[in-house]
Amino acid sequence: MPKISRNNKKRRFKSNRERVNYFLKLFEKEDRVLILIWADPDALSSALAVKRILHNKVEKVTISHINEITRLNNQVMIKVLKIPSIKFYPKLLEDHNKFILVDSQPLHREEFKNIKWTAVIDHHPYTEGWEADYVDVRPEYGATATILFEYLKALKIKPTVYLATALIYGIKTDTDNFEKSTQLQDVLAFQKLFKCMNRHLLNKIETSDLRRSELRYFKTALDQLKFQKNRMFTYIGKVSNTDVLVLIADFLNKVYETSWVFVGGEYKKNLIIIIRCDGYRKDAGKLATKLFKSIGLAGGHREKARAEIPFENLGISPEEFNIQKFIKLFAKYFKFPNKKV
Repeated sequence: MPKISRNNKKRRFKSNRERVNYFLKLFEKEDRVLILIWADPDALSSALAVKRILHNKVEKVTISHINEITRLNNQVMIKVLKIPSIKFYPKLLEDHNKFILVDSQPLHREEFKNIKWTAVIDHHPYTEGWEADYVDVRPEYGATATILFEYLKALKIKPTVYLATALIYGIKTDTDNFEKSTQLQDVLAFQKLFKCMNRHLLNKIETSDLRRSELRYFKTALDQLKFQKNRMFTYIGKVSNTDVLVLIADFLNKVYETSWVFVGGEYKKNLIIIIRCDGYRKDAGKLATKLFKSIGLAGGHREKARAEIPFENLGISPEEFNIQKFIKLFAKYFKFPNKKV
């Protein structure tokens, strides 16, 4: 096997074909490959594409998600598109000898930090302080699914109906149906994949947003809603899953008079914060990182961001936390009065 540089971030490739050939040289027939993801549509579809690319090139490929998949859309996606992802458990690291991370980077999650990565393929802003044998990070792309489509195209692999539908959904989700900043490559990938996908399967996934039991969280969100100028804040309290906070944030982000949306909730003794903005002269990812990276996990894109902070790091119990304390987390950054609202 050819010697491969431990980190090819600065390596320049003349074409996608050259890039994917370099990627494939990392693997041999007897390899057992583990693809790790934080499961969302882009990550699931990208992992499925990598599995297809490595088909018959290695001994086995396993897709494993580290998070609980609670969002209904994602559950339906996995079921109807037959995506073979299993919940991560530590012994998987012993059972595999090559490791690929897609739609994330090693410092994004604690579970990713101590793995010797063979390859990292992502579209989030590049973070320093980690290495992999192969690195393909393109923050200008709207979705990792677009990058993996280019791999398939370079290898002249026609995606199945299930894979094409998955990649289409991954691109649509991470670009907000092309309302976010995207590249021409995202549009071209969508156009090519559209010919292979099944619109009935896609519709089934896209319309499965909400369980009846989750409607109560929307009521709480509206009852707790507070405004500071053009900024909207709500704190839901304890939730059964964090995805409902994302649904609420996306819903509130449609309000015309609002340029920032902050939705908070308690999940497993952690404060979960979902941030939305218009991305124009604003950067949700930078805000989340600046405010919360030192006390938890935080990051995201210009328009969308997320933070997870143990309540013990805030010096307060979940029972004591409320909408006023939630707003105070942002008071210094936005320079509005730190008072009861």
